[in-house]
Amino acid sequence: MALSKIERREKIKRRIRKNLFGTSEKPRMSVYRSNKQISVQIIDDVQAKTLVFASSKNKDIESAKGTKSEKAAMVGKLIAKNAIEAGINEVIFDRNGYLYHGKVKALADGAREGGLKL
Repeated sequence: MALSKIERREKIKRRIRKNLFGTSEKPRMSVYRSNKQISVQIIDDVQAKTLVFASSKNKDIESAKGTKSEKAAMVGKLIAKNAIEAGINEVIFDRNGYLYHGKVKALADGAREGGLKL
């Protein structure tokens, strides 16, 4: 029996997450993507705390003109700026079962442009 799209992504997510673990020195940057929005959070898995969060629902990004990929790149730059202000320079990138393509890739490239090491 074929897996649904969501079940397939959950299976990939479990396979990826068993090897990724964020610490306070190198936290995990987790991406969530829907059809309209994209959000990202930087997580310390040891303390189970979200350290920094950014989303395309931010007023500046939501009001900006551009494609969803361009907005994802803006979210990447915003998370990088917020992370550097919080003293985080290097993260582990968790694509959360999504393909590293399109919006997810644009977000990662935007974060690199903003000065974050992935």
